[in-house]
Amino acid sequence: MKRTAITFGEPNGISFEITIKALNFLDLPADKIILITNNDILAYYKENLGLSLEKDYKIIEVPFNIKSINWGKETEDGGEFSFQALKTACILAQEGQIDSIVTAPVSKNAMKMAGHNYSGQTEVLEQYLANNNQKAEMIFICEKFSVMLMTRHIAINQVNKFIKKNILVDRIEKLVLSMKRQLNFSSPSIAVCALNPHAGENGMFGDEEIKEIIPAIKELQSKGINISGPFPADALFTKCSIDECQYDCYIAMYHDQGLIPVKLLSRDNSVNTTIGLNILRTSPAHGTAYDIAGKNIANPSSMIEAIKLAIH
Repeated sequence: MKRTAITFGEPNGISFEITIKALNFLDLPADKIILITNNDILAYYKENLGLSLEKDYKIIEVPFNIKSINWGKETEDGGEFSFQALKTACILAQEGQIDSIVTAPVSKNAMKMAGHNYSGQTEVLEQYLANNNQKAEMIFICEKFSVMLMTRHIAINQVNKFIKKNILVDRIEKLVLSMKRQLNFSSPSIAVCALNPHAGENGMFGDEEIKEIIPAIKELQSKGINISGPFPADALFTKCSIDECQYDCYIAMYHDQGLIPVKLLSRDNSVNTTIGLNILRTSPAHGTAYDIAGKNIANPSSMIEAIKLAIH
């Protein structure tokens, strides 16, 4: 029987807090879960916040010096723990012991301090789990809609370099395939955001729509994919709510274009999901929240939804 692995993420942020709260709320069958964590950190949270796991799950221990706990601070030790936990989950996936991964938030800067220079957990998963030129894609899943980011953690002045017809066609084809195989859509409807204001206004404000995006959409339509656009994002997302959206998935050209509507409409219940690999990965759609670490006030809703999506 395969299981879901859950990594506990950054020990100095809210990651342990929300993971413990989420697991206690869900009360999952213990034989379906593997926790990748550290017992000393769990004991520290029990002693200082009164938070402890209510069920005896299988734990794979990742080393950590408990004296390094420093709530609210990015540290090299915290980054090393986060990376090693994620790498351990990848090893379990490679061995076929698990069929999904849930990752609590990590600090990219803390991992960099520890010598692991990745722009996010998605890139770590891609390095260790991609087969046959697979590419990991980041999609944020809300109750009634989802958003895929065409570019992720790159500078805004670099975005247009990646908005190319062949890239768009390839990644959207893989998105549709993953939505069918991993997310149970029979024929997902896709809306594409424009890159430029007013969708470029016939080339007045940029020509990426004319040269790259529209040709990509036409090619995808010719292959039978239910896709429309490009639409000015400021107008497109005003027609979307947490209760009802016209499309199943929205393609955003850059990070903030896609995540602003996600966090406005569904911050507490959206799930950051990695698709395109042989294993599904989910994560809360928020970060480490160092500003409230150690205060026992973090909302576990997004972590709850991430675990539910990975399991079901």
